Amino acid sequence: MTHQTVGHPARPGLPDDPRANVTEPTPSCPVEITLDALRGRWTTLVIRELLQGERTFTALREALPALSDKVLSDRLAHLTEVGVLDRHRRPGWPPRTHYGLTPHGRRLGPVLQALWDWGAQQ
Repeated sequence: MTHQTVGHPARPGLPDDPRANVTEPTPSCPVEITLDALRGRWTTLVIRELLQGERTFTALREALPALSDKVLSDRLAHLTEVGVLDRHRRPGWPPRTHYGLTPHGRRLGPVLQALWDWGAQQ
C-alpha cells in the first residue's frame, strides 16, 4: 500500500489512508494499536509459542522458564483483553485453562516475522 498525491511519486511504506495524515500518535492509529498489543517484555515470545498451537499456562511456563508467573499472567490477560487470545477453561480436576490465538491474533505471525527480519539486518 502506498500513498500517492498528484505530482508526487508513491512513498513506499506509507499507507494510503486518511488516518496516516496525523501530527501526533492517536489511539485509533493502526500502528499504535499493533504496538499496544505487542507491548511489554515477553509478549512476542508468548505469541510465538501460541503460534505453534493452543497451550496451557503450565505449558507456556515450561516453554519460557525465565518468565515469572505474574508476568505471564499479565501478558495473557492483556492479550486476551485486546482480542489476540481466546481463553478456554476445560472441566475436570484440576480444571485446565487453555490459551489459543484468535484469527486476529494469528495475523500477528507475519508481523513478528517482519520485525525479526528487520532486526536481523542491523
